[in-house]
Amino acid sequence: MKRSVQGIAGFTLVEVLAATVLMGVVLAALVIVTSMWLPNWNRGFARAQRAELLNLALDRLAGDVAAAEFVTRSRDNPRPLFEGSEFALTFVRATLSPNVRSGLEFVQISEIADRVGTALVRMRTQFVPAANASDPLLFADPVVLLRAPYRVTFAYAGSDRIWKNSWSQARELPSAVRLTVRDTLSERPLSISTATLIHNQIPAACVKSKDDRRCGRPGPEGSSNDGADVAANAASRRP
Repeated sequence: MKRSVQGIAGFTLVEVLAATVLMGVVLAALVIVTSMWLPNWNRGFARAQRAELLNLALDRLAGDVAAAEFVTRSRDNPRPLFEGSEFALTFVRATLSPNVRSGLEFVQISEIADRVGTALVRMRTQFVPAANASDPLLFADPVVLLRAPYRVTFAYAGSDRIWKNSWSQARELPSAVRLTVRDTLSERPLSISTATLIHNQIPAACVKSKDDRRCGRPGPEGSSNDGADVAANAASRRP
């Protein structure tokens, strides 16, 4: 820095050029360092976000399945409305959405292919007791729960505690449902996989019943009926 004839301080051209070159070197170094750690940071952030979404999806699935109700189509058909396969299940539960009036609803959780790929989707429709069993259910309000690279498979266990890949036309609800999460690339199950218990195992009519043997509970002589008798007797007592 030099002083002019008038006594005003300033920079020479050489000092300005040197400062410019030095600033360019510093900026280039910052660009190199940023380009090295930014992709790793993005990958780590994406993994954390996917793990969080996976946890939320499993919590939603477990809560939904655990709330399944023992509901029959009619008193002439004592089988509960619950159909489960390896990649989908349909059941009845109390309404969950705040925008829907209280009552019961059908819930279907299944895989659906869209423009992005395969997704696990939850859909619902209102439960109508008087509906014909042959009438198709028109589900609406789809909510995407999970997408690739994850896939959920279902397994079902009854009172015998043996896991099965399907649960169809049974006379009782499964005692538990297992949710197995797999990576679609490696097909290996992840440690985050879980299982949930179904809380309601008998029809609502059995809650106030005084005949224990008809509702599958041990009677005075220690005898009990199986799930088939439970559902059939409960259905026959409905008004």
